[in-house]
Amino acid sequence: MPLSANKEIEYSTVTEVSGPLMVVEGVQGVSYMEVVKIRAPDGKIRLGQVLEARLDRAIIQVFEGTKGINTSSTSVRFTGETMKIAVSPDMLGRVFSGTGSPIDDGPPIIPEKKVDINGEPINPTSREYPREFIQTGISTIDGMNTLVRGQKLPIFSASGLPHNDLAAQIARQAKVLGSGEDFAVIFCAMGITSEEANYFIRSFEQSGALERAVLFLNLADDPAIERIIIPRMALTTAEYLAFEKGMHILVILTDMTNYCEALREIAAAREEVPGRRGYPGYMYTDLSQIYERAGRISGRTGSITQIPILTMPDDDITHPIPDLTGYITEGQIVLSRDLHRKAVRPPVNPLPCLSRLMKQGIGKGRTREDHDQVSNQLYACYAEGVNLRDLVAVVGEEALTERDRSYLKFADVFEKKYISQGAEEDRSIEDTLSLGWELLKIVPREELKRIDEPYMKKYYPASG
Repeated sequence: MPLSANKEIEYSTVTEVSGPLMVVEGVQGVSYMEVVKIRAPDGKIRLGQVLEARLDRAIIQVFEGTKGINTSSTSVRFTGETMKIAVSPDMLGRVFSGTGSPIDDGPPIIPEKKVDINGEPINPTSREYPREFIQTGISTIDGMNTLVRGQKLPIFSASGLPHNDLAAQIARQAKVLGSGEDFAVIFCAMGITSEEANYFIRSFEQSGALERAVLFLNLADDPAIERIIIPRMALTTAEYLAFEKGMHILVILTDMTNYCEALREIAAAREEVPGRRGYPGYMYTDLSQIYERAGRISGRTGSITQIPILTMPDDDITHPIPDLTGYITEGQIVLSRDLHRKAVRPPVNPLPCLSRLMKQGIGKGRTREDHDQVSNQLYACYAEGVNLRDLVAVVGEEALTERDRSYLKFADVFEKKYISQGAEEDRSIEDTLSLGWELLKIVPREELKRIDEPYMKKYYPASG
């Protein structure tokens, strides 16, 4: 059905207001996803979007919330257009609200064009395989779960863990290692507190990273419905900068759990049949529409890489939000409460982490020739040390061999020196690999069976 051609009719037939939704009867020519202008009883105009369109009835989601809206003195006008965002290179260095309006006291953006926030799907045959390394400056990511251009690599966190600190550090430090490459960060925060918003803005400003970043912020006291559109606005901006301006864009989305809670709220207001844990059955499809907007396109210079961040309810990695995210994305970075208790920052536990595209983005010509084997050996040694901790709890450390004690020591030092790093500490990939080699000296040389002898001769640190 085409979008409504009649933009002059203003309907005063609002029959129901429920949560973030309102129902308008007696409408004609209304289309799904059409933008709506709502005149509230106080005379102010609010924006909405058609969520469900029938022959004579429309269900509308109101972006600024339905507080103060009633059925007797509220009118609605259908614009005949979908939700769009005005884009321009001038967006770099600016901060925007959940509806795409500047909130940094800067001048209005003079748009180069207006683009539908729902984007256009990338033709699968036009996708290029992600291969180039992105350096985040964080050893547990760069060294063991490498991020590559065009990848979507989520961070699984939990309540009370410092995922915001990690997100800000990645945003400040992330870079591509090619010469003359235009790189920028799109930072999209959903349902955060004012304190968190100020922290992110201050972090970007103090480090100078704001000049190559675009921030979209939706606060906890903003209408939940804005959380549905803000990631789409951020990704539309990313697509414009990447595929039309030839830039390499890193999109950080935090917190996707707040996004999914907003989906559940809308589904409940629509009285839909709930799926797992009360979330709508289409949540997998909805998340796919966001995550699959990452990638590279053949013949285009730019790329979009995504790092979605989510907090796992009750620390449950099998919860529908991390579960479905894991199906769609290419791995996961997992934060550990146990490491957090030990004051390890950032508390990234390498054992459950995975980057499925890592091997394509590392090695000679990308990072370093020994990267893959060093990563495998570090993982194996740390896993062995962690397993031995459980044994020590039963038999005591006195029952262990000298070899076992070396692995225990390795696990402790690995957490203190490799996983843990300062919030302002930006390690190059060379620094990360060199640190890994230094730590491998803790275990006997003959135990390093995952590294070829040529690399041992070339990189194994001399004693002393």
